[in-house]
Amino acid sequence: MSTTTIPGKSRASAEKRWAALVSVAAACAMTALKIVVGLLTGSLGVLSDAAHSALDLLGAALTFASVSVSDRPADWNHPYGHAKFENISAFVETGLMAASAVAISADAISRIFFHPVALRYSVWPFAVMGVSIVVDRWRSQELRKVAKRHRSEALEADALHFASDIWTSAAVVVGLSASWLGTVKHVEWLRFADPMAALAVSVMILIFGWRLAWRAVFALTDAVSPELHTRMLEEVRRTDGVLGIDQARVRKSGSNYFADVTLSLPRQLTFQRTEALVGRATAAVQRVLPGADVVIHTVPRSTLAESLFDQVRAVAARNNALLHDVSIEAFADGLHVEQHIEVKETMRLVEAHQFVHELEEQIRKELPQVGSVLTHIESEPGTIEAPEPVEQNRRLEQRLRDAAANVPDIVDIHEVKVDRVGEHLHVTCHCTLPDDMDMRRVHELITELEHRFKLECPEVDRLLVHPEPASDNQHRQ
Repeated sequence: MSTTTIPGKSRASAEKRWAALVSVAAACAMTALKIVVGLLTGSLGVLSDAAHSALDLLGAALTFASVSVSDRPADWNHPYGHAKFENISAFVETGLMAASAVAISADAISRIFFHPVALRYSVWPFAVMGVSIVVDRWRSQELRKVAKRHRSEALEADALHFASDIWTSAAVVVGLSASWLGTVKHVEWLRFADPMAALAVSVMILIFGWRLAWRAVFALTDAVSPELHTRMLEEVRRTDGVLGIDQARVRKSGSNYFADVTLSLPRQLTFQRTEALVGRATAAVQRVLPGADVVIHTVPRSTLAESLFDQVRAVAARNNALLHDVSIEAFADGLHVEQHIEVKETMRLVEAHQFVHELEEQIRKELPQVGSVLTHIESEPGTIEAPEPVEQNRRLEQRLRDAAANVPDIVDIHEVKVDRVGEHLHVTCHCTLPDDMDMRRVHELITELEHRFKLECPEVDRLLVHPEPASDNQHRQ
């Protein structure tokens, strides 16, 4: 499996790691300040916010580690890449957030009902909370920009943590202010404002943690938005040539989407045509999921517009047989099919006969209305011939022109060429016909020309006629 590093991805990875590293530094600084001020003042609100920041520090460290691992290229053990490490990191952070919320709530309830703690008021808690709000807002905005630009789940989770710190810091400020006001105004119940603020912080932590956990579980279980899935299906269905969508699965790993789609296509399509149609279907998926890794499986299906000729050719194609000159006639006891099939020139007659017999059985089984099938077996050319040009034979050319003059609607014959291949004479020519003539009539006229010419010149083994529209005739005489 390739491990080639793409320059664009390398730059994105470096930007993500730098953003995560700056977040680690910011979280480290704010956690240290809050712990010091919380211990000096005895404020549970400040200490609870310090605990929240400590979790953010741990989360930022996890984010840094996860983005470093997630951008590694796919390998044999991780064929879809390592991007899920970001989701695992986000899920671990939610567990840490829940544990801290429980611990903060327990301490707050203890201070309210059992062990009240007197606070030591100063300007420092307010100053630290103000700085914390400014830093958290700045870091949240920067992380969100990088996360959106590179579709990073881990950085988006980190941005959410810093955004939640703004609200928790604001709750601490309100709690400290109310507690100080209660002390000054001798309002007894306001002394519980600080632990109540701590409880508010723990509730906020749980709310933010729940949102983050839900998103992490959503990603880890390969869940995809129904709306996104529906849009992708509608876009693929609009691809010209697609009969239907048998199955469509989508999974997301980090910022990368992987789509596995099974399409029903008309069974008459050639491999080249199928490949082109698959390319258009892939582009349709990527219009909804930019950059998605798309795998498309194709299933050949019959269509309501198929004629009996199409169905006979489909059976031949399924057996990798070269089929031409198919004709179908209706008799009282059913339809009669006549066809020409080419087999390898080195195949023995017994093998060719068995192959054709099985093919005819399949046609009768698939088309019950067919009563009989007659197959003309031809050898498929497998050698490259080396013709020898024959000096212009005016007699053959004139006989060909005379034969064309007796076939209605033929405008002219030009570029007549005579070659000798071994003991055989091959004649080729271009034949001008009216522009609006349908191909059935074209075939009839060319067949008539070949018949008339070979009656006059039986020594000619093969006549190849190339039809051209009159509007493209540059050789009219």
